[in-house]
Amino acid sequence: MRDLNYQLKGICNRNKDGSYATQAARLRNLDLMANQLHDLGFRHLLATGLKPKHVVALVELWKKESIAIGTVKNRMAHLRWWAEKVGKADMIPDKNSAYNIDKRHYVTNISKAKELPIDALDKITDANIKVSLQLQAAFGLRREECLKFQPSFADKGDRIILKGSWCKGGQQREIPIRNDFQRNVLDQAHKVAGRGSLIPAKLSYIQQVHRYSAECEKAGLSKMHGLRHSYAQTRYEELTGWKAPAAGGLTSKELTDEQKALDKQARLMISEELGHHRESITAVYLGR
Repeated sequence: MRDLNYQLKGICNRNKDGSYATQAARLRNLDLMANQLHDLGFRHLLATGLKPKHVVALVELWKKESIAIGTVKNRMAHLRWWAEKVGKADMIPDKNSAYNIDKRHYVTNISKAKELPIDALDKITDANIKVSLQLQAAFGLRREECLKFQPSFADKGDRIILKGSWCKGGQQREIPIRNDFQRNVLDQAHKVAGRGSLIPAKLSYIQQVHRYSAECEKAGLSKMHGLRHSYAQTRYEELTGWKAPAAGGLTSKELTDEQKALDKQARLMISEELGHHRESITAVYLGR
């Protein structure tokens, strides 16, 4: 292993910021960047030797490779994290526009919502995985959140609270309990998990991820992130009274001023419930 790869791995191991998925993506991307910098001719670079010219070289390489804007933005976030950990937080500008990185385009108005078919759910033999999938559908949870879910902590009667350690970015959040389906899923989670989480005591998180993937594949389920899209679209219709653009509803250009105000309010609320904390991202789930 080259010095830079080794040093970046050590920094990641000493700084467990964010969720497990965030940590894994960060380590993977920083290892990739170390290899790319080596290939670009920076052969004896150390982690503390990061300079603006290295950032520029990486960005130019990614542009030549036509990397998706979302991927570039994620890599820039990991680069800034690297710079911060070696005491050079001010070296990289806060705005990606400084490197002529285009803004990410969220709007497609093509729905990615997925339902959880009963016949497919019946094929899931692992009780913990089955409840995790139902929690994804009922509350729009991410995979890590539904696997790490601890009902004895989360269930507050009229809402659930997700621990920061379960969530992307380490941010705790609340989601309201609005219907019987959600309550029934929570009751089932209590029965399965007891005082613990939906990851069996003898298993690690990554082992449960593998079980989740295997069970979904066996049941013919894929891209279950679409359950979050379905949750968002259902929630939008509840809050506004009309379907989201991605589900065939009115687009923003077709809304009246009064409807636009309600649309914005609903999007802000949904963004908080999904754990994004910014209205713009709702276009991914709802369209515009």
